[in-house]
Amino acid sequence: MACETPACDPAVLARRAEIAADLRTLLSSESVIEDDIALVPYESDALTAYKQLPLVVALPSSTQEVAAVMAYCHRNSLKVVPRGAGTSLSGGALPLGDGILLGLSKLNKVLDIDFDNRTVTAQSGVTNLSITKAVEAQGFYYSPDPSSQIACTIGGNVAENAGGLHCLKYGLTTHNLLGVKLVTPEGEILEIGGKHLDSGGYDFLGLLTGSEGLLGAITEVTVRIRPKPEVVGAMMLGFPSVESAGACVASIISQGMVPAGLEMMDRLAIQAAEDFVDSGYPRDVEAVLLVEVDGTATDVQLLNERIREVAAQHDVSLCKFTTDPAERARFWAGRKAAFPAAGRLSPDYFCMDGTIPRRKLPEVLRGINALSEKHGLRVINVFHAGDGNLHPLILYDAEQDGQLEAAEAYGADILRLCVEAGGVLTGEHGVGIEKRDLMPLMFNDVDIKQQLRVKAAFDESNRLNPGKVFPQLHRCAEQGRVHVHRGETRFPELPRF
Repeated sequence: MACETPACDPAVLARRAEIAADLRTLLSSESVIEDDIALVPYESDALTAYKQLPLVVALPSSTQEVAAVMAYCHRNSLKVVPRGAGTSLSGGALPLGDGILLGLSKLNKVLDIDFDNRTVTAQSGVTNLSITKAVEAQGFYYSPDPSSQIACTIGGNVAENAGGLHCLKYGLTTHNLLGVKLVTPEGEILEIGGKHLDSGGYDFLGLLTGSEGLLGAITEVTVRIRPKPEVVGAMMLGFPSVESAGACVASIISQGMVPAGLEMMDRLAIQAAEDFVDSGYPRDVEAVLLVEVDGTATDVQLLNERIREVAAQHDVSLCKFTTDPAERARFWAGRKAAFPAAGRLSPDYFCMDGTIPRRKLPEVLRGINALSEKHGLRVINVFHAGDGNLHPLILYDAEQDGQLEAAEAYGADILRLCVEAGGVLTGEHGVGIEKRDLMPLMFNDVDIKQQLRVKAAFDESNRLNPGKVFPQLHRCAEQGRVHVHRGETRFPELPRF
C-alpha cells in the first residue's frame, strides 16, 4: 500500500525548491536531497508495506546543524520526521509528503569512552554494535543487542526503547541509558542526564526513552557499558510442541533463574533459519529454546544443571550445551538471522511486536496458530520468550489481491489477543503507524488526552513526527486495519492546558 506523493503538484514542487534552497544555507549542498529518484531510499522504514516520498531530506552533520534545521522548520511551520537508520518495524520513520525528513545518519562518531565510569557517549547515528566494538578490546560491551544491531543506531534505540536477545537479564535501552542531548522542535539544545547514575527532578530521560521522535531529535547519547562475564554458556533445547516449550520458559523464570537470554523459535522458523545459515538446529522438533547463561564458572554450571532438570519436566527431546565461543555464536546465528531467513519463504511479511505475561505463552501461541487458519496466512513465531515479547512474522504477498489487508487484520487480531491476555501492544518496536489505531484497546480517551498534553508541552504545534502513535481522526480500529492518509498526514488536535 503506497501513499501517493504530492510531488506532481507544481505548487508543491515550487515549495520544495524554495525549502531546499533555504536548507542549503544551513547545510552543505550535498546534505539536502530534493530529487524524486534520490528520495526513494527514504520512502519507508523497515515497515515497507507503507511508502511515501518525503518533500525534502536534510542530513545534518552536528547537533548545531540539527538545531538550525529544527529552528528553520519551526519558523516556517514545517513538519519534521526524524530518522536514524530506518530499521523501525512500526513505521515510526515513515516520511510525510509535506514534511522534512531529518536524517541523523551523519552523526556517527563515538565522542567519549570513560572506563572509570563505565560509560560511552556517542552521536545518535552510531550503530548499536559499534559501541561494543569500541570497548571490547578492554573487556567491556554494551548489553542491549537488537537483532538489527549491526545496522540500527543508538539514537533510534532510545526513540523506540529497543531491547534484544539479552534484555531479560540486562534490561532494555532505558535500563542502560544515562543521558541524551536533545534538540527541541524550536531548535533549542537540551542536555538531560549524563554520566552520573541519577538526576534530580522529573524523570525526563525516562519520558524521552521510547517517545518515538515525537518530543525532540536526539543527537547524542550516553550509555552504560559492562565488563564481559567470566564464562558464557549457551543451551539449545528441542521440544515436541510450542506449548511444552512455552511452559518450560515459565517454569525456568518461576524458579528464580534469570538467564542472560531466553529465545524461542517454532518449526517454520527453525526450517527457515537452517536453510539460511545452518546453525545445527534440529529439524524434527516443533520448537527450539536458546538459553544463554553467564557469570562465574560455578554459576554457569549450576544454571546448566537446573535448566536441564526443568526442561526434562516438559518433555525436552534434545539438549546441547557449550561454552565454546564459536559454537555459541553458531547457536545464535540462526536466531539473529530469523527475520531475513523468513524472506526466503514469502515475498513480504509483517513482524509483529506484542508482549504478554510469560505464563500465558502456551495459550497465546495456540491462539496465534488458530488465527493463522482464520486469515489464511502462515505465521512464523520467533520471540524473546524470557520476557514474553512476541515477534510473530505474518507471511503474505502484497502482489496478491487482499493479502496485505488480511495480514493487517491478522496482526490486529494478534495484538488484541496479547492485550486480552494481560499484555501490551508493543515490547520494543514502538507504536508508529502500525499500532496507532489500536491504542484504544489499551487506553481510553482520558488516557490518550493526557499523553497528548505531554506531547503539547514539547511540541505545541504538533509538527514533529505527526500522524504517529496517537489514533487518527479517521480510525480503522474497528476493521483492524492501519490507515495511512495519502499525501499529507492528518493528525488530531493537541489538547491545551
